[in-house]
Amino acid sequence: MIEVIRDRLAKTRDLMVEKHIDGLLVLIEENRRYLSGFTGEDHQFDESAGALFITAEAQLLLTDSRFELQAQRESPMFETVIYRNALAKELATLVARYQIRRLGFESVRVSVNQHANFQKELDGQSVELIPCETLVETLRQIKSSDEIERTRKALALAEDVFRHVVKSLKPGMSEKSVAWSMEMGMRQAGADELSFPVIVAAGPNSALPHAIPSEREIKAGEPILFDWGARLNGYCSDTTRTIIIGPPDDMFRKVHHTVLEAQRKAIAAIKIGVSGKAVDAVARDHISQSGYEGKFGHGLGHGTGLAVHEAPRLSPLRDTLLENGMIVTVEPGIYLPEWGGVRIENQVVVSPDGPLVLNRLSTGFLIEAL
Repeated sequence: MIEVIRDRLAKTRDLMVEKHIDGLLVLIEENRRYLSGFTGEDHQFDESAGALFITAEAQLLLTDSRFELQAQRESPMFETVIYRNALAKELATLVARYQIRRLGFESVRVSVNQHANFQKELDGQSVELIPCETLVETLRQIKSSDEIERTRKALALAEDVFRHVVKSLKPGMSEKSVAWSMEMGMRQAGADELSFPVIVAAGPNSALPHAIPSEREIKAGEPILFDWGARLNGYCSDTTRTIIIGPPDDMFRKVHHTVLEAQRKAIAAIKIGVSGKAVDAVARDHISQSGYEGKFGHGLGHGTGLAVHEAPRLSPLRDTLLENGMIVTVEPGIYLPEWGGVRIENQVVVSPDGPLVLNRLSTGFLIEAL
């Protein structure tokens, strides 16, 4: 792991040179773990859980006494600095010590209040604060073989739990109780935590892409949408399946087949050098031409890794070119108010040999076929 961290730091420093910054403050949990190995805790805007301070020659992990031993154990390449005052005061000391003139910071993570405190404590030091929105995230887009394998294992765990849960699925069970069975199953199977709260949505509720499980009872013959994921060894899985109890009607068959074909075509279009926008268009055009124009409202997919939603994006709004080692979800959907929705999602690796689908779970919709 030390060699991996060393390589990531070297690439980060190269990007710092490109952006003309001589210091970088890292506060985003996933970026902090990616560059140092420190897992810490995520307290949203509680900076005491840990920050990285990186210069051309030094790398420091700033945290409080609660995490001192953990930081030393998990991040041996970093000097652990325990501070008892606010991060802004510690930052002023380090900026002076290392003679930093342009300090990069993660603008999507720093609050207005934090930024004001930084400026106040740095006043008089002739240092410029430089927003760096996606510096480390650019590196995280490309996954190593180890990261791909971790993702594969997280996915296998989550899929096994789904297979187990749907075996006992019956009409009359509530969305909420089934979602709890999924969550409990993943935790008992060894997941670090969930990638995100489990979605189980049946009937008209499945027309809500991000439905919240309710007390509504599941009925035979209606779409039942599952969206779930497990985090294992830091890495996230993300899968969606839409199934049905009992014989499907013609409507369900048509919608499900359309979504499945859209996914198949989009996956086939995934190649090194193709834009995320172009892949999205393949699925979107198929759905529109099948008579469901305007019924697929969200982007086709997103990257996964230490975070369940990260770069790159497969979206009409993003022209990012796909590169070897990226992992993306491919999740087309059709959502029809009052009836319901169908979404099917797989995780796919971009490779020189073409798209590599990590999922092993059937895309079929009958419970008997799972």
